[in-house]
Amino acid sequence: MDVEDRELIERCRSGDDTAFGELVDRYKDLVFGLVYRMVADRSLAEDLAQDVFLKVHRGIPYFRGEARLSTWIFRIVQNVCVQARSRRPADEPLEGTPRPDTPVREFGSEDRAFGDVETRDRLTKALSQLAEALNLPLGTVKTHLYRAKRRLRELLEE
Repeated sequence: MDVEDRELIERCRSGDDTAFGELVDRYKDLVFGLVYRMVADRSLAEDLAQDVFLKVHRGIPYFRGEARLSTWIFRIVQNVCVQARSRRPADEPLEGTPRPDTPVREFGSEDRAFGDVETRDRLTKALSQLAEALNLPLGTVKTHLYRAKRRLRELLEE
């Protein structure tokens, strides 16, 4: 988790309401975009995004920081959307009509954007562990990795 998010979480935990406002401002577009991709109805997406932030607010004391804040929030988005779907009868569509040009995501289907976030999070953790094992700064490990990938690319192009 980056330093800014860690400080923001700590300020929220200490009861700083402006910190939670900053958290909402930082993640509102991401949350709304993710929810809207899942429900394709603007009004419902706005309601569900509010539910997400309510759950984030309630869950901050329990957030352990083992994953990135954005990863944790994404999990909450998924849970809120799944709960919204389970609250309605099976034959009743979600409120509103999806736009024809917007693909509606099936619940439980793989979300490539989240997969990328999750992979990046795992990679960052692995690089940090490697840096600790080698007793090198993380930036140095990243530089060596970049050079190795560049050299490998050159070798494969020969």
